[in-house]
Amino acid sequence: MPDPTPIPVFDGHNDMLLRFALHRERTPEQLFAGDPQGHIDLPRARAGGFAGGLFAVFPPPLRGEGPPAPKSYADRPMPAELALEPARTSTVGMLSILLRLERAFPDDLAVCRDVGDIRAAMASGRIAAVMHIEGAEAIDPDLAMLDVLHAAGLRSLGLVWSRPNAFAHGVPFRFPSTGDIGPGLTEHGRALVRACNARRILVDLSHLNERGFWDVADLTDAPLVASHSNVHALCASSRNLTARQLDAIRDSRGLVGLNFACSFLRPDGAMRSDTDLDVLRRHLDALLEHLGEDGVALGSDFDGAAVPAAIGSAAGLPALFDQLANAGYGDDLLRKIGAENWLGVLERTWR
Repeated sequence: MPDPTPIPVFDGHNDMLLRFALHRERTPEQLFAGDPQGHIDLPRARAGGFAGGLFAVFPPPLRGEGPPAPKSYADRPMPAELALEPARTSTVGMLSILLRLERAFPDDLAVCRDVGDIRAAMASGRIAAVMHIEGAEAIDPDLAMLDVLHAAGLRSLGLVWSRPNAFAHGVPFRFPSTGDIGPGLTEHGRALVRACNARRILVDLSHLNERGFWDVADLTDAPLVASHSNVHALCASSRNLTARQLDAIRDSRGLVGLNFACSFLRPDGAMRSDTDLDVLRRHLDALLEHLGEDGVALGSDFDGAAVPAAIGSAAGLPALFDQLANAGYGDDLLRKIGAENWLGVLERTWR
């Protein structure tokens, strides 16, 4: 009889904190206890084996700019650059939500600052939450705020979302398109990468344009990681990675987390929830071919994107593993993809 216990998942990217921050009728504590409208809450995490991950802070203006929901991402105009003060207000506010949840649910969630913390939280049945920032607009060019955020628990940083800032140029959402759009890192961005290396903060390459990717690759002494990106050869989105980029990630002993967003999976780039789970399997097959069994994981983009209805939320994660098992993926590989590969690359980065 098959084991009914879900495979544990440490997930590379979710936008739960943003969803909670933008909700006006219920508190984050109420939403975490149970919210059928989103992708992640405590009951659905338990049901699906969602054991932890990088909890993203995406700093929008104070009101109104949540994740977009167009019919397609093709050629969608990007918001203007975000000023320092509103970015700080929203970033600190979302990090505060995570700390408040840890206080309110001490038996269910722990903010983790090293891999030992993650393993201990998962072993005790608590969700292992790592602070991640998606877009460094809250950080000043002198990097004083980076020290404050690191002391608070920040261990992973994406220099940009898909808009430009003082550090780099995000890749716009275009389909079909390569990611070779715009210039790379600024001098402030180069200094930020060096500072992250010195503090052993993971530098996330998802949302960087292609020139920015290669700038980081030339500078960093850490593994190259794209927390929630897919294979450009299978879906020609500007957000996806070329074979050359995947090979560079492999050579650095890095990792790619599979993004569940339908627009970054489908050959037609459409944002359709009837996307078959075999499409995800094809991206994983390609990632495994380039990166090997230790370089592939999950980066769902839960609460930040339209995902296949067959998964639907964190509770639906076992459906993906069933699909992969039926396609011949062994249990050891499934457990690597589920959590162990993320813990491995974090150990190599945070050493």
